[in-house]
Amino acid sequence: MDSQPGAGRQAGEGARRTLFHGGVLSALGHRDYAILWTSELFSNVGTWVQTAALLWLIKNVLHSNSWVGTVNLVNFVPVMFLVPFTGTLADRYDRRALLILSEVIMMAGAFALAVAASFSVDNKAVILITVGVIGVGVAISFPAWESLLPDIVPREDVLNAIALSSAQWNAARLVGPLIAAAILAFSSPAVAFYINAVTFGFVIVALFFIRPQRVPEPTEERMMHGVLDGFAYAWDNRWMTYLLSVLSVVAFFGMSYIVLIPGLVQDVLHRGSSAYGVLLATTGLGAIVGSLLVSYLIRFVKEPALIQGSFLSLGIMLVAFALFRPFLLSCIASFGCAVSFIIAGSAANAMLLNRSTRDMRGRVSSLFIIVYVGISAIGGVFLAYLSDVRSVPFSLALGGAVCIGVAALVITFPRLVGGDSTTEAVTL
Repeated sequence: MDSQPGAGRQAGEGARRTLFHGGVLSALGHRDYAILWTSELFSNVGTWVQTAALLWLIKNVLHSNSWVGTVNLVNFVPVMFLVPFTGTLADRYDRRALLILSEVIMMAGAFALAVAASFSVDNKAVILITVGVIGVGVAISFPAWESLLPDIVPREDVLNAIALSSAQWNAARLVGPLIAAAILAFSSPAVAFYINAVTFGFVIVALFFIRPQRVPEPTEERMMHGVLDGFAYAWDNRWMTYLLSVLSVVAFFGMSYIVLIPGLVQDVLHRGSSAYGVLLATTGLGAIVGSLLVSYLIRFVKEPALIQGSFLSLGIMLVAFALFRPFLLSCIASFGCAVSFIIAGSAANAMLLNRSTRDMRGRVSSLFIIVYVGISAIGGVFLAYLSDVRSVPFSLALGGAVCIGVAALVITFPRLVGGDSTTEAVTL
């Protein structure tokens, strides 16, 4: 099979290319994906409303960049430790049922956070435990969602589905912080948390209306064996190990910069919650553009080249972010950072999913999630602590320098990002 994404769509098939059939929105031409995509958009707006409000609340209550990074990390600690197991579950059981379970858990956690905020409970342990519970739901959700995509769209539209899912997540990232900024200006963080809790209901209802084409067959194989098989599969396909390794470094030093934004706004730019919401929103806008751009570029540029270029541009944008002081230039740098890390993540994710056998996709997806989400959260704590010891610009500049160094490495040795013939796509 041709290794180029979309190679299954031959010109001689006779079907006319349209926006929803072979175009940039082709995945939305499939009913189940369109239903889930729409419901997830509402839910993710709520998630970003809560995320923006929570990080701002922590910065203002505890007055520490390190605590902002720590709370963000706790949200993803369950991802790092549980996702290899939840990825195995996604390969063995009904992914739709797993998603429903994850939405219920996250809804309960959001309601608990809202109640705590309503009664002005600022106990660190309460906040960390509640955020951790939400993280358990996230750990179940991520691999189930990623591995469900090939079950509700045909192979030739998988990359488009990944890109549109990323665009939807980041459209929410654009709208959510603006809503959060308005809530913080005129109300309280508790309102933001209640809104998020309600939005999970949209996804739960939508999940009852979809019918995946394939449902995994339960197996009696022991869970730990399944988890270890996932690691062994990545190790045997050595290009996966290389790709995940370099992505880990960039995630740690580059993609983790989000937790520095509250400190940057308050301590460097000397602005308030409105500027914070706008800066986060420009990050979301950049991520939307990056998601749509990668869906277009993938027709002409191979994934390894996209990864190499996006690593380099992320490093350059982070250095610029560290140097800029005018608010408009900071917004431009934030936009550029988001475009870069979304292209890198989408291209890497597409390579891993399209080049894995179906029975391993949940576990391969879990490894990507550990790197893309978990490692970046750990990096966020490190950079946030460093910003307390030195400064926010110092942390941003360090992250940028490392990303530029990694980019130089993978350009020199393209095999590190699958730039050879060993990454042929597999047959379903």
